[in-house]
Amino acid sequence: MSHAGTYTLLFAVPESIEVRVGALGTREFPAGGYAYTGSALGSGGFSRIDRHRRVAAGEHDVRHWHVDYLGGHPGVSLAGVERVGDGVDAECRIARTLSAGPIDGFGSSDCDCQSHLARYGSPDAARAAVADAYAALGGTE
Repeated sequence: MSHAGTYTLLFAVPESIEVRVGALGTREFPAGGYAYTGSALGSGGFSRIDRHRRVAAGEHDVRHWHVDYLGGHPGVSLAGVERVGDGVDAECRIARTLSAGPIDGFGSSDCDCQSHLARYGSPDAARAAVADAYAALGGTE
């Protein structure tokens, strides 16, 4: 198993919430399923996923990335993770394959994507869309 690549976090938001997302300000997140795509190509690789899991579980309070504000909200649960390793940089490709993001600039301040966060009507719909996007890459871990 590779230790670096691209990942997508799946979140369940059972009821609409408002979240202050760093410099993006306070934003509304309607109920549904959300998919956040990120890169784990740095020195820590996929350990970044473990950090996101700790934030979602309330075990880590530092909010460094936009996704930390969403994942760390008590009304949100981490519903799954998809990833592709071997150093594959497919972050923008996957983000652009998923539905248009509900918040411009979310997770995409270092690229020209509209957003790296996609919203679907349910967590299952988000999971299916993410699975299709990763299948198009030729496999996941």
